[in-house]
Amino acid sequence: MDIVDTHCHVVSADLARYPRAPLGGKQSGWATTRPVTADGMAERMNEAGITQSVLVQATTAYGYDNSYVLDSRARRPDRFLAVGTVDPLRPDAAEHLAAVTGDGGLSGVRLFTSGSTVPVQGEWFAAPETYPFWERAGELGVTVCLQMRLGPATPQLVALLERFPSVRVLLDHLGYPEITDSPADAGAAVAELAVHPGLHLKLTHRNLEPLRDAGKEAAAFLDPVLASFGAQRIAWGSNLPAAEQSLPELVALARQVLAEVPEPEQREIFAGTARRLYPGLPG
Repeated sequence: MDIVDTHCHVVSADLARYPRAPLGGKQSGWATTRPVTADGMAERMNEAGITQSVLVQATTAYGYDNSYVLDSRARRPDRFLAVGTVDPLRPDAAEHLAAVTGDGGLSGVRLFTSGSTVPVQGEWFAAPETYPFWERAGELGVTVCLQMRLGPATPQLVALLERFPSVRVLLDHLGYPEITDSPADAGAAVAELAVHPGLHLKLTHRNLEPLRDAGKEAAAFLDPVLASFGAQRIAWGSNLPAAEQSLPELVALARQVLAEVPEPEQREIFAGTARRLYPGLPG
């Protein structure tokens, strides 16, 4: 099966050429204890049978400096695309987005509003000052990965999707729904968002592990999410090396959880959706 990894991170061992500059001034634990270089990622992809990967900026290592993902993509355009982190609040955000995307540049961008080093969910991603950025993203057809936690900031996300319906938003880790507490309630909350046609979901180990642990109850989450979004709006990502497992183990985890999903839909989740979101991926 064709497999594209839409979410992995690379960190260089060359600190002089690629100095660390994490957002908030603090590196994530995985970036310091188990970093993977681009060459190392390609080796792991070979082991896991992954054709291409989307290198998502390691924001907790490099902040807004996207040099390493861009250089890695330039060295291996047959294996990698680059998604970088940008600041939509900067006064020239729209012009900056146009400048850094396109031929030889970023194939998508990421807004990091919550994470291991940013525990408080930010709502700045939907501030009026960001509107020029979102409008330009729609014009350019750039996929915007959004790392956020559904909950108090969900109304801001909905307002944004209503204001800019043409923008493709790829929600990292499905927005961290509380699957462990109640697969059915979490599935219903995510499914409600499917009315926004630009919203896509990135399925990672953050979701797959609790779904595996839920056993048969996992269907109470997966069924409504698949029925509402369709597999054509869901893409798999490994989250390596933030995820502690090996890449073959992460692929096996996804196959295990999705085993009852019809194969045509699995093909969409493992590669089809990614190739539509990132048309620059080599076929």
